[in-house]
Amino acid sequence: MQHSGAFVESGWDLTEHSQGGSLRNLRFAVKDVFHIRDHYASAGNPDWLATHEAAGAHAPVVQKLLNEAATLVGVTVTDELMFSLNGVNVHYGTPVNPVANDRIPGGSSSGSAVAVANGSVDFALGTDTAGSVRIPASYCGVYGFRPTHNAISLEGVIPLASRFDTVGWFARSASLLENVGAALLPEQEKTMTFATVYVPEEVLELVQPHIAKRFLTELKTLVGEEKLVYTSISEDKLDTYMDTFRTLQGYQIWQTHGEWIESNKPTFADDIAARFQWTSTLPADGQEQAEGTANAIKEKMADLLKEGCLLAIPTSPDVAPHIRTDAALLETHRTNTFKLTAISGLTETPQLTLPLMDVEGLPIGLSLIAGKHMDRALLQFARQVEETFALSL
Repeated sequence: MQHSGAFVESGWDLTEHSQGGSLRNLRFAVKDVFHIRDHYASAGNPDWLATHEAAGAHAPVVQKLLNEAATLVGVTVTDELMFSLNGVNVHYGTPVNPVANDRIPGGSSSGSAVAVANGSVDFALGTDTAGSVRIPASYCGVYGFRPTHNAISLEGVIPLASRFDTVGWFARSASLLENVGAALLPEQEKTMTFATVYVPEEVLELVQPHIAKRFLTELKTLVGEEKLVYTSISEDKLDTYMDTFRTLQGYQIWQTHGEWIESNKPTFADDIAARFQWTSTLPADGQEQAEGTANAIKEKMADLLKEGCLLAIPTSPDVAPHIRTDAALLETHRTNTFKLTAISGLTETPQLTLPLMDVEGLPIGLSLIAGKHMDRALLQFARQVEETFALSL
């Protein structure tokens, strides 16, 4: 097993069914936020580890995978309390991006993405609130999936902001990504054909020009140019999406973790500490207006993504930043990233990132967003594309 800093604990061989099961003979890891019976989860911070008890039972999502005969081999590194998109942890180290050692792996599910990308496991669980599965999947060149909000139970999962938290997963093939989804997702309608693929013009303006060009080339190959429809989903280049998401997320983060932070005074990295400090300043009276804006955005997207329609975007605005990128430049990159990831977050829709693009040898994901509860259809579509174009990694 290659470690590459991906694991907090490894070498496990936890399985509960020796025969049968749709995931038999497959090895998986989980982000260090999932409850594992008799195990202490750190949420990426030693002070959290020291102030919380061991889990009395597996999180239901983990139990489902064990029931399908998958073998749990360990837990993976996460950014502190899942509040970053970089994948850098001052306490447990930074997992090494196996396709670009001098680039950040992306967070906060960095360890899970790296463990899949370097072949240590067949698939891995992460969580995605503001892009924490989608962004590391893009940076590390693997498939990543964020499901419809609340499609999968978050019981036994340490929260960041439950309004947006989801359980997501990584794999090196669309077929395995779908198989994991079959074990975790509820029964849903399945549609193999998506007749229309919308491309938001403001997204093309937001990402780096060379990324937009490569994205359109790959997308036309993937779905056919005749299916593409250029559209607009915002009036201000997604600024309202980002501001609304951050207002709702930030307020809830402090409601969730503020008391623990004030009581225990944990040691955070400077950037994480600054973010928590910012969340403590958000007033409750701004939440109602933000919820109203979110609902309007959600209704508009639901109308756009009727059955048979997809939204396509680059997963991230550029390739993974260099590990020594200036903090101010990283924050600018984070802001632009938020504008892309907020689309699914606000609209509660499933998003799949496919490792179809590279720029000068560095990977970047191509994302497809479907309507709510079209998770299985989206995963099926990706598997069909993979079979047609032989895209398995």
